[in-house]
Amino acid sequence: MENVVLKGMIIKNSNVAEYDKRVVILTKERGKIVAFARGARRVKSPLLSGTRLFAFGAFTLYEGKEAYTLDKAEIENYFTEISSDIKAMCYGCYFLEFADYYSRENMEAGELLKLLYQTLRALMNQKIANRLVKCIYELKCMAINGEYPEMFECVGCQSQITRYFSIARGGMLCEKCAQTSAERISPDTSTVYTMQYIISSKIEKLYTFIVKEKVLEELEYLMEKCLKRYIDREFNSLKILNTILK
Repeated sequence: MENVVLKGMIIKNSNVAEYDKRVVILTKERGKIVAFARGARRVKSPLLSGTRLFAFGAFTLYEGKEAYTLDKAEIENYFTEISSDIKAMCYGCYFLEFADYYSRENMEAGELLKLLYQTLRALMNQKIANRLVKCIYELKCMAINGEYPEMFECVGCQSQITRYFSIARGGMLCEKCAQTSAERISPDTSTVYTMQYIISSKIEKLYTFIVKEKVLEELEYLMEKCLKRYIDREFNSLKILNTILK
């Protein structure tokens, strides 16, 4: 078997056999991979902590014909602060499930991994609301995937002067094109700018701003609509998160 070292994060784990674990790792080099950690549930196993959710670092694996075997984990960040906060944990699990949805096997995932890492760090930043972190993460994931609402020009005629947003049309509309769209809203200029900034900015710059409550509420509304349009599944972790936040 070939030995490989991959940079990544544990995004799913489950128990198998008596002492083993099955983990899904989002890796920079090979996207999403499945690996088995033999004896990882034993108390003295060096893989016990390295197979936790959120564990980020360098994973040494043996590549078999059908699966990987995890041999060693050199963890740089466990994100223990998230695990000790029930709300942050719910947000974090949702972010992991979202990354699992967008990631693919054997496809480089450096940008998605970087976004996930920076997003989990933002969860521990008291200066930015977790609700805003969620919106930023969702929209940037969509942008990385290449399917997201057009916020920079009219989707009908490519005019730079826009006023309305239509989820059915997939983005902003000018005054003229909006006349033929029944389902439309006129978002606050700050909301439009915020979405433009998220889509176009580098990941390192994403969690460096806050918005007013009105803008955040509007952003949450638009992202809820976008999730229904662009994503073909429901997330169990999101249902739990929404229950916790009620």
